[in-house]
Amino acid sequence: MKNINSRPLFIFEMANNHQGDVKHGLRIIREIHKVSKKFNFNFGFKFQHRDLETYIHPDFKKRLDIKYVKRFSETKISEKEFKILKDEVEKLGFLSICTPFDEKSVDFIEKNNFNILKIASCSFTDWSLLERIVKTKKPIIASVGGVRLKDIDNVVSFFQHRKKKFTLMHCVGQYPTPMTGVQLNQIDLLKKRYPDVEIGYSTHEEPNNFDAVKMAIAKGATVFEKHVGIRNEKIQLNAYSATPDQVEKWLTAAKQAFDMSGTAGKRMKFGEKEISDLKRFKRGVFAKKEIKKNEKLDSSNTFIAWPNQDNQLLANDISRYMVYQTKKNIKKNAPILGSDMNNSNQREQIYEIVLKTRELLKKAKISLPDKLEIEISHHYGIDNFYETGAVIITCVNREYCKKLMILFPGQKHPTHFHKKKEETFQVLSGEMNLQLGDKKEKHKAGDIVLVQPGVKHNFSTEKGVIFEEVSTTHFKNDSFYDDKKIMANKNRKTHLTYWLNID
Repeated sequence: MKNINSRPLFIFEMANNHQGDVKHGLRIIREIHKVSKKFNFNFGFKFQHRDLETYIHPDFKKRLDIKYVKRFSETKISEKEFKILKDEVEKLGFLSICTPFDEKSVDFIEKNNFNILKIASCSFTDWSLLERIVKTKKPIIASVGGVRLKDIDNVVSFFQHRKKKFTLMHCVGQYPTPMTGVQLNQIDLLKKRYPDVEIGYSTHEEPNNFDAVKMAIAKGATVFEKHVGIRNEKIQLNAYSATPDQVEKWLTAAKQAFDMSGTAGKRMKFGEKEISDLKRFKRGVFAKKEIKKNEKLDSSNTFIAWPNQDNQLLANDISRYMVYQTKKNIKKNAPILGSDMNNSNQREQIYEIVLKTRELLKKAKISLPDKLEIEISHHYGIDNFYETGAVIITCVNREYCKKLMILFPGQKHPTHFHKKKEETFQVLSGEMNLQLGDKKEKHKAGDIVLVQPGVKHNFSTEKGVIFEEVSTTHFKNDSFYDDKKIMANKNRKTHLTYWLNID
């Protein structure tokens, strides 16, 4: 059996299209299998089950003048016949799925060990049925056609509080659904409102509509459902059930959509031709004047222009993190080649610091917004950061200010004071040594310390520390260090915006 957690999943809904004829049902399964095996998706076959003895009111059981009483009664198959269809489904590699419309049908699904349980839109707020369904251990797929948003909220909460694995299916309960009624923007709504829930699309549009599935895929749906059947001399399909030929075209359209959508959840890989084609239009770095051997590159001795030459430094190679020093003299207007440079890349050091900070925060179970404004203090240069420095995350800076201060094991932050700012430190994780004026103290998690304006202080840690700083407004240039070398170092801080969830 395929992994039911693997997506995308395409579900073929037989409903009553077997017409109560097991041989015809087997033909549908086998013909759809011939089509589906051409595609590298996961597939499921879905049935519906009603315990007619309890599902239909006693006074209506013989009312064959009522359309659906007649249909359900005439297409009813026995449990043994159901098992024949289910066994064929699983033998051919499909997941077995069944929709119950009453509590006894849930018993039937458990007894016959279907892989997945499906909730129809009409049953989405049938609380008696839902209470029975959540007692099963089956994964749940639930359609939301015609369901109000507040009711979806309630059912999602109901499932989540019971730690159920479930998928919501956008669905329009109009059979067939016209092109103007497909409402695919609802997929966006569901994905945004329930970010931890998988969202799919249950289709009822005319079966020659192959555009809707493409758009649903582009919007991020990962589970898809379509009614299927086969015509014969006695059986005519309804207006929303697809034949095997239409199913193949539907799956072909889906494959095209996935191919066009490409990589999801992370940045795509770039082809060599794409990189080469873009590179030819990048500007190169040239010597503004004659540059002597061992001279550092900066804006005073370089300029950027097009076209570039092979192996030349490009505009995107120049940043505040990169330090280039010439290996030889370079003439005015000459291209500056990478092979003529010694360089050091501080970007990798900065990135390493950020990753280590992320790990410390994770270990301390401190939750922060995904997007962070980070300040890395390296008072004596980035190469000496782990000896002297700190990572500072600014959470808010208004009339009040809140920051997180992170020091790595063995790190210290040198003596300084503030003229305007009053600070309160609260240790969240680890321990720190704090010198406040002439007083030396050791503080552990939970300790709170006041630092008044004008009071000199420094802090250090043997094993690492994270503490919260709550203060009055932080003003730039309001930190005054005892060491004049620090005060003279205009590049002692690196500011960056970082997204915690990047790979």
